[in-house]
Amino acid sequence: MFVDRAEVELEAGRGGAGCVSFRREKYIAHGGPDGGSGGDGGSIIVRAKEGVNSLVMFAHKKHWRAERGDNGQGSGKEGRCAEDLIVEVPPGTMIIDVASGMVIKDLVADGDEIVAARGGRGGKGNSHFKSSTNQAPREAGKGGQGEKRRVIFELKVIADVGLVGKPNAGKSTLLSRLSRARPEIADYPFTTKFPNLGRVIIDLDRSFVMADIPGLIEGAHLGVGLGHDFLRHIMRAGILVHLVEPMPTDESDPLENYRVIRQELSQYSDELSRRPEIIVVSKSELPDAELLAEKLRLETGRDVLSISAVTGAGLNRLIQRISHVLAEQSTQGSAIK
Repeated sequence: MFVDRAEVELEAGRGGAGCVSFRREKYIAHGGPDGGSGGDGGSIIVRAKEGVNSLVMFAHKKHWRAERGDNGQGSGKEGRCAEDLIVEVPPGTMIIDVASGMVIKDLVADGDEIVAARGGRGGKGNSHFKSSTNQAPREAGKGGQGEKRRVIFELKVIADVGLVGKPNAGKSTLLSRLSRARPEIADYPFTTKFPNLGRVIIDLDRSFVMADIPGLIEGAHLGVGLGHDFLRHIMRAGILVHLVEPMPTDESDPLENYRVIRQELSQYSDELSRRPEIIVVSKSELPDAELLAEKLRLETGRDVLSISAVTGAGLNRLIQRISHVLAEQSTQGSAIK
């Protein structure tokens, strides 16, 4: 089960209460106040961790609560501070405050973290209130309330390369051929219901992460079909590989399909439409593949690659082209590794 958006409630621990106590020992007169302070409540820390790839745990557990601090005791004994609660999420998770709608933090890399709800401070014991004018204080502080807030965890898959195209354009097959990823592959629309990631090896020292994102349909920028589920994830991709199949099973026009996808990207985000794009005709073993490639060259004025994930034709050239584009972005912080 893949979950990429979840709303949860975070409640930090309350601080322990301070103690009212007086030292009472034989042969010691006027021992004075010795009440200890309460311990601090646990905070809730949200941390990005490599290897966590879904928010599925938050679909089943909606309330996350940290422990409260222990109360103070007599003889100056302070209460134990509660341990912080670490909540692990996938890298690429945004934390959004439900009340304000503001993004609290974007946890992009492994190890990024934020204190999402701070624990309450422990209350002071009566020994802290002693003064020259109040030598026997009978007051102590109550533990502070821990922060409580509702947040949305929203995952945007992080990939160097995003595969875009209409359903059944061959994205899942290409990913399975280039990497060890094993997405579901079938001959019906929307085989891919959630992003699949795979690492593609260039050579001994270099590789990149490729994401097979659910296919687009017309109106996706308005939420039609998989709509925003697709577009939210593709925003993380450094470059786009746009697959166009020459003979769609729905008998639609391949050239028009390319235009529709480009329009959806543009209407969702101008920045997304300007992302570096490699145009690829998939299923080059089919009769009309070369004719489509030529039409796309004339339409875009750019080079168009032809590949076949079935026969392996053109795959090495595609990998080298992706490598070249990622290398060009390296001066701007490309994610090629």
